[in-house]
Amino acid sequence: MPPIKYPEGARYIVKYLPTPDFDPTSPEGQPEYRDATVFKIWNIAFGSTDQPGRLYAGTIPGGLFISNDGGMNWELNRPLWNHESRGGDLFNGDATSENRWQGTPASVDYGVFEPGIHSIIVDPRDPAHIHVAASTAGVIETGDGGQTWAGRNKGMLMDYLPNPEAEWGHDPHFVTGCPDQPDHLWQQNHCGVFFSDDGARTWRKVSLPDAGVHFGFPIAVDEHDGRTAWVVPARGDSERMAIGGGLSVSRTTDGGRSWQSFRNGLPQQNAYDIVLRHALDVAGDCLCFGSTTGNVYLSEDRGETWRCLGNNLPPIYSVRFG
Repeated sequence: MPPIKYPEGARYIVKYLPTPDFDPTSPEGQPEYRDATVFKIWNIAFGSTDQPGRLYAGTIPGGLFISNDGGMNWELNRPLWNHESRGGDLFNGDATSENRWQGTPASVDYGVFEPGIHSIIVDPRDPAHIHVAASTAGVIETGDGGQTWAGRNKGMLMDYLPNPEAEWGHDPHFVTGCPDQPDHLWQQNHCGVFFSDDGARTWRKVSLPDAGVHFGFPIAVDEHDGRTAWVVPARGDSERMAIGGGLSVSRTTDGGRSWQSFRNGLPQQNAYDIVLRHALDVAGDCLCFGSTTGNVYLSEDRGETWRCLGNNLPPIYSVRFG
């Protein structure tokens, strides 16, 4: 497969990793531009069944690429790249608006602090209707096949910014939708678990910290029932490990109003696993996830009991049913 490349002239406004001596007004006052290159392909998604050969790829630094020939050729979606929330069309000059997309720590390994697109959800009813999610920007929607884009972050809250309800700057860790009820969308966010039943027009925070449901990375939704979802909770941002030294999976069947925690078959002592954003999946009654410590677990009863499929593998970044 040929490499995914940014077209000549693709630029972005550099973001900086916040540090105690960082001046947040400096990059906005004097934007620094950089020619775009692909640091990481973070996610690949398929188009609809009516689009044979259609693939989408999300990258760091925040590009959405489209292929119509099974990945042989790729094209950058320029309307999203040139969106006013990122500074405007930098192909044709300097910024005409402020870059309100922040960086993600996932990019630091590449020596940068730039945003990344990790979630791509194609509406099965209408292939021109797509949601993408970027860390750190939020959820963005197109209804015309990528010609225009709009933020869909109403109701989302972020506790790390002065204005928790700001339009941009949100950090969804992973966003997914229900295939049979596409208006039901879920996200595991840096600041909690959020649910939408109106196609991301609004979001409702459904964390339940007393039950351990708040921070984490992956989320999966039932293919038929959009009110049923699963998360693998973690302690928090500063302690990215299983809660209380034991792995658990939590499930809701009522749109996040209540949660059940399941531990049967999962290690409950000295478990320091974390499950990354693409490392949990569901198919029918089966769920599977893999951890950063190289363990793979399978449930065949909707997450209520688990068995280990393998240990001591390399860190697992993605798990998907075929």
